[in-house]
Formats: sequence, C-alpha cells, structure tokens
Amino acid sequence: MRVLIPGIAGGIARKLALRLHEAGHAVAGVDLRPWEEAREVGIEVFRGDVRKRAAEDVFRRWRPDAVVHMATVTAFTVQGSERGRINLDGTKAVFDHCAAHGVKQVLFVGRHTFYGAAADSPLYHSEDEPPRALEAIPELADLVAADLYAATALWRLPKMTTAVLRLPYTLGTPGTGTLASFLRGRRVPLVLGYDPLFHVLQEEDVVAALVLALDKGVRGIFNVAGPPPIPLSVIVRETGRTPVPLPSPLLSLLLGRAGFPRLSVGALDHLRFPIVVDNRRFLEATGFESRHSVADMLRMYRESAPLPA
Repeated sequence: MRVLIPGIAGGIARKLALRLHEAGHAVAGVDLRPWEEAREVGIEVFRGDVRKRAAEDVFRRWRPDAVVHMATVTAFTVQGSERGRINLDGTKAVFDHCAAHGVKQVLFVGRHTFYGAAADSPLYHSEDEPPRALEAIPELADLVAADLYAATALWRLPKMTTAVLRLPYTLGTPGTGTLASFLRGRRVPLVLGYDPLFHVLQEEDVVAALVLALDKGVRGIFNVAGPPPIPLSVIVRETGRTPVPLPSPLLSLLLGRAGFPRLSVGALDHLRFPIVVDNRRFLEATGFESRHSVADMLRMYRESAPLPA
C-alpha cells in the first residue's frame, strides 16, 4: 500500500512512517518542516504546505492509496489566525486532493478535546456527542471545525473509506505533546477543589492504533484510548512534579508566570472537568490493546523529562 502522511515531520508521524515502511508499505509525506533522515531509510518527504498547488502535485504524481492526515497544530505551537488556516483550510485541501486523485482511504487524526470540558458533560463521551464549551476556550474552535469537516467526507465522499480518530493526550517518551508541555516545570498548577480524570496514551500505542485502523480499513468516527483514566494530581506527583492547588482567580493571574505553564483562561476548565472517552467502538472494530500501562507512561515521562534545574 502507498501511504502519504501530511505532517510527516511530527514526532508521532515519523514513528508511524517508520512502522509502515518496516511493514513493507511505500511511505511518503508532505511537510514544511525538514526530516533529513527520512531519505536514508527510503521515505520521501516533499517540502511544502498542504494548502499549496505543489502539495496537490504530490498527490497527482505519487498516487497514494491511503492518506493519514496529521498536519494539524494546537494553541501550544501556533498562535492566532494562522492556526485556523492550517487546521481548517489545510484539512479541506487534503480531502480535496484525496477526492481529486483517487485516494481510497483517509485517516484524520483528531483529538479527544473535541468534546470540550464542561460541568454538565457526561463522564464518558461517545462518538455521537457534539462538541461543548467552545465559548470558554475558542482556541479549540479550529480543531473542532477541522474534525467536523473531516467527518463530512463520510457522506460527501462515499467511495472513500474515511475514519476520524479522536486521540487522548500522549505521555511517556520522548516527553513531548500538550500534556507533556504542561508538566514541564517543577511545579504544576491545579485548580483548588478539582482533580479531573485524564486519559493518556503512549506514542508507540498511538502508532499501533493508527496502523490497525489502516489495516482494518475502518470507516466512521472513533474514540481511541488505552488504560483507564487517572486523576491529574496522580499524574503530577508520579512524574516527580509538585502539585500546586490554587483558587481559579489567582491561578488565572499566574499563568505564564512564576514558573507556571502558559495557558488561556478558558483552558482552566480542562483543569476542572474531565474529558474521558468511551472507546468501545474502536476496540470492537480493531481489537486494539495498548501495551503500556499508566505506570509505564509515568515512569517513561519522568525519565525522559527530568525536573529543570
């Protein structure tokens, strides 16, 4: 199978590309960022923006059978309107190219934060639920819009096998990602009186889930998760950090200061209310089993991201 990965220079995307290449698939990617070592192992990386004509030329010339769209970004990495253009306009461009050039299968790699953190949300979110609480954290709006647009391919492009996978936070080695960035300092803020449950998944298990989704040819919207969720305070303590519970008004003033991570005020809801997903649909479709326990992930993160001096 010929697999094209927009966003191939990202950490998880690289691991996925190598796994697919080792399994005998032809693999290529499109990314503005370099990945110099890819050519050495036989993976071709086309430097460019998926929204530009040069990217469509890659689809036309390389003729992929499957596309794994991983070229989306979060508020931690890109600010402002450019993030919206990358996430929504980029997703539209990828699906347009797939439809125009005969791609048979597409995986859109989304995030479980699609569901939003709100006081009145159910504990376990199923795939049929709408997004919530976007007014509190507008930074998620473009990712939610990209997810919803990808899902429209299920009825707009019925000849193409489309799957939208909503992944939890990653944790472990190499210590990168949204949650890993939040845990980077010696002291980690919590909202006083709250201790939400967090789903976490190790990067190698994410790769295994994506490979299974390709191999099984799944179609539809799927929540992906591994071990049962655990309280945020446990994650903080077991990664060697010091939890600092603070009243919400005070914490909102200290974000980005005093050694605390930079978050929007709206993101504080993610420190109050859980986003836990029901992953039964994906388990039934693929038989996925995560290899890394929560204890494994916490230990791996602690070792790969030691406390700053």
